[in-house]
Amino acid sequence: MNDRAEKRPSWDEYFLMIAKLAATRSTCLAFPVGAVIVKERQVLATGYNGSPSGTTHCTSQGFCYPGLDSCDQSSHLPSRAVHAEANAIAQAAKHGISTQGAAIYVTLEPCLSCLKLIISAGIREVFYETSFNKGEKALVRDSFVQDGLVTLTSIQLTPEIAQQAALFLLNATSIKS
Repeated sequence: MNDRAEKRPSWDEYFLMIAKLAATRSTCLAFPVGAVIVKERQVLATGYNGSPSGTTHCTSQGFCYPGLDSCDQSSHLPSRAVHAEANAIAQAAKHGISTQGAAIYVTLEPCLSCLKLIISAGIREVFYETSFNKGEKALVRDSFVQDGLVTLTSIQLTPEIAQQAALFLLNATSIKS
């Protein structure tokens, strides 16, 4: 096997990197999150979290609510952001793309609301980079897994693949200079 083939990202790493790139479009001040929906190794839709279409982005105004720099600073006000998973599912629906039997890759484990939406959209596999649900929320999440509605898998990029991706992003890749 040649050196180039050995450095090729796995499918999981490839799709996680796409989700991470989607997160760079996030307009959320608290948690930039990206998502990509995949079926048969093909990208169906991407999404990132941010204010609803047509509203002012938190990153543009510098705060989520007047007097509140970030939504995660409040225990009672809801986030203004539409979550990355919901945006990806909405994009697929908007374009008439079925998500039945698909997988979703996200940079942050889905909250319970998004997990229920994922299940309802027919997505059966969730791959995530960073854990989110704890305590009672984890119990509810685990009940969905035990009922066979969805699988959740934590995945990470290897440092070598992340470094290779950074080089590809920083340098021309198609033509050697």
